[in-house]
Amino acid sequence: MRWPGKDSSNAVIPIRYTAGWIDMKNTAWRGCCVGVMEATAGAPFAAREAVLRRLQQGPGPEAQEETAVRTDGPPPSRWTLVTLRATFASIRHYTLSGVWRWLHHRVGVRLRSATVQQYSPDPQYLKKLRRLKRCLRKAARDPEHVVLVFLDEMGYSVWPEAATDWCPAAPADPPQADRHKSDNGLWRIGGALNAVSGQVTYVDGYVVGRAKVIELYRRLVQTYPHAKKIYVVQDNWSIHGHPEVLEAIAAYPQIEPVWLPTYAPWLNPIEKLWRWLRQDILKLHRLAGDPKGLRQRVNAFLDQFTEGSYALLRYVGLLGDGQLAKAIPRP
Repeated sequence: MRWPGKDSSNAVIPIRYTAGWIDMKNTAWRGCCVGVMEATAGAPFAAREAVLRRLQQGPGPEAQEETAVRTDGPPPSRWTLVTLRATFASIRHYTLSGVWRWLHHRVGVRLRSATVQQYSPDPQYLKKLRRLKRCLRKAARDPEHVVLVFLDEMGYSVWPEAATDWCPAAPADPPQADRHKSDNGLWRIGGALNAVSGQVTYVDGYVVGRAKVIELYRRLVQTYPHAKKIYVVQDNWSIHGHPEVLEAIAAYPQIEPVWLPTYAPWLNPIEKLWRWLRQDILKLHRLAGDPKGLRQRVNAFLDQFTEGSYALLRYVGLLGDGQLAKAIPRP
């Protein structure tokens, strides 16, 4: 390859090359630099798709040979810099930092968290989803007389959950979820989230079973005295369909259960309210020795939403571009 000299129309500029990475400062050199990269190692641009296809297949025998303790050990399930270097012959002489740069600058690959594939085995999934969206539209058109709430239950421990926090750098001790002040105990909540206003109605207790679920229905009727219809969207927990609970519902003709598809928590936005509660209140709390104080703090968090909250609707995906948000016509 002929490099432009000092008499070239383009000034000579320094090119940095380390483990497959070339830093281009001038677009006039692009064609020249592409040739250098194709000639020097790593996955050339023309082979990028082949590299991506190989990454989708997962680690194979080369990675197994590199990481397994014994020859009959299995290959790992996920890629690491070590297994990538072992798999692609053209980068086996690279340092791990060189592999990282090859991934970023040559292949265009980043380390990202995976998402869980949403799958429900319910054969009536689409039918139930269509009904849920119809009910959402009815509630949005006449929110005074038609209410739709998402109902669910959660439990939490007196012991704090571990989480990241700001603290002095190592070698100082990391943050601790302090659990030595009391024995562990459990408390439970049953809640209902209004899909249009963001209003939260809830009950709590040591046990949230038939009696508490019935109490929650009673509170919904009290909370929405002018509602002619209250759609209660809920999962298929056995308590929800218990004969005693169904008999209690029959006493409130305005309440109509809307059953979610089996194993479809992504269709119940109140699950994200529980996530918010865990993130803000339950992780690394300092009330392990004061269960009553912890319960008061949890209830104070939920009480923020007893009059409704657009911030909550946005957080749980009922405002914005989400699937359920799009089913709710708003002014």
